[in-house]
Amino acid sequence: MFTTLIAVLFTLVLVAGVPALSYSTARNSEIRKISRLDLYLSAVFSQWLITVVALGVVLLIARKVFVKGFAAMPFSAALEWGASIAVAALLALSLVILCERRGWLPRESDLVYLLIPNTPREKLCAALIIAPTAAFCEEFLFRGYLLTQLHDWLHSLMWAWVVSSIAFGLAHSYQGWSGMIRAGLLGALLALPVVRWGSLYPAMLAHWMIDTVALLWLGPWMLRRDSPAERFTP
Repeated sequence: MFTTLIAVLFTLVLVAGVPALSYSTARNSEIRKISRLDLYLSAVFSQWLITVVALGVVLLIARKVFVKGFAAMPFSAALEWGASIAVAALLALSLVILCERRGWLPRESDLVYLLIPNTPREKLCAALIIAPTAAFCEEFLFRGYLLTQLHDWLHSLMWAWVVSSIAFGLAHSYQGWSGMIRAGLLGALLALPVVRWGSLYPAMLAHWMIDTVALLWLGPWMLRRDSPAERFTP
């Protein structure tokens, strides 16, 4: 009973608490006064904090997440799956940005612009800290713990896949409606190798590649195509 309560509470944190925090962060005008590096450190701290809590929960009640999430698989297969997902996602993201620039889709939220690195130091931090943190923490939380836990409760892999992907999309509510939909679809795509191989490695690799390219190249490309008045340089 006690372990079930812990599992339910932590699942509610991922499904409702994290999206609520993301939404409130986006609406907080004070966050736009924070320097970009401080914003990065805040994001890294919050992600690792909840991941450490998740590790404790898993050790206490759901150790099979380690077995399923970190199952061994051929390196070539992990690389192939990870790279294929990353390429597909980045091509889709490039198309989205192009449509946004032409006015066919709504522009990104202000907070997305705030997260795009400008200086060499910010780019180094984005590549070596932000992207790896998001890749490990978010995959462990949503494709590792949440997908496994929901599968056990719902007795349906498809519904667990759908609900965990929706939760992942909601966790990106700071990106606006288009960003949430995009993140939800990406979450569903990242779950594919987890379901196929029972391993998080391809998803983590793909997530790291996507975030790195998006932060270092696609983001700055998006900024360059905006007018100077629209740019954010905290």
